[in-house]
Amino acid sequence: MVSSTPHATRESAVIRFLRLIRFSHTIFALPFALGALLVATNGRPPVRLLALVLTCMVCARTAAMLFNRVVDWSLDQRNPRTASRHKLISRAAAIFFLVLSSGAFLIAAASINRLTLILSPVALALVFVYSLTKRFTAASHFFLGLALSIAPVGAWIAATGQLSLAPLLLGAGVVAWVAGFDVIYATQDFEFDRREGLHSLVVRLGIARSLRLAQWLHLAMLLALVTFGWAASLGAIYFAGMPLVAAALWFEHRSAARLDLAGINRAFFQSNAFVSAVFLTCVWGAVAASG
Repeated sequence: MVSSTPHATRESAVIRFLRLIRFSHTIFALPFALGALLVATNGRPPVRLLALVLTCMVCARTAAMLFNRVVDWSLDQRNPRTASRHKLISRAAAIFFLVLSSGAFLIAAASINRLTLILSPVALALVFVYSLTKRFTAASHFFLGLALSIAPVGAWIAATGQLSLAPLLLGAGVVAWVAGFDVIYATQDFEFDRREGLHSLVVRLGIARSLRLAQWLHLAMLLALVTFGWAASLGAIYFAGMPLVAAALWFEHRSAARLDLAGINRAFFQSNAFVSAVFLTCVWGAVAASG
């Protein structure tokens, strides 16, 4: 797989690969995993543990995105929004990197503790299942949320070797957050999903009711973040960030209400990246203040 082409060509190949897996969207779930890790280790995660958790996060997400691209290869070509994806790399290369990233995730998880070793195949299966759900259920957005909620829960287990209430509350918040913004994002595919006969929640509910559902999901996410702060005994610094999270979500919904696809894409990335950044900053501040 190593190419002898000039550096510029190799660089463009890397950029195409990162575009294929939407690597920039890694910043959505990663701060929640790091936040859970900071709380579980009282703000002092060992370097080895931090490196392994980051490796698990990046490899699991890469494998999940590649699995999605492989199983939806022909479907994506028929969707105007995703029609050019198959041109980024070959299907054979996508399968190769899928196997590679899956193996790297399993090895990294096995290197942390016994429980992460046992649960790693289950976690990998869950992140893969999401790509198949739209073929049989309209609840695919919630499966995506479940897949991403593995990040903070897994980070907590990596640090403590056990599960407790706080990471479950944070995981529930991630499920609601991701399902909400994915419903908003799915409004772009309304016509395509209806034409293809896919199990689409947006098609079933209609765009207006889907956007209302997303609002309720994001309200649930805010409540989950507040209860996580209570369960994790975080202080005022953490709770002071919650109005900022609410403001970012309000901006996202305000943009979605205009049904401007360019605006939705812009708000989708900016708002959710901001939510993740605020959460991690507030957790770090609260842990540092208490330590």
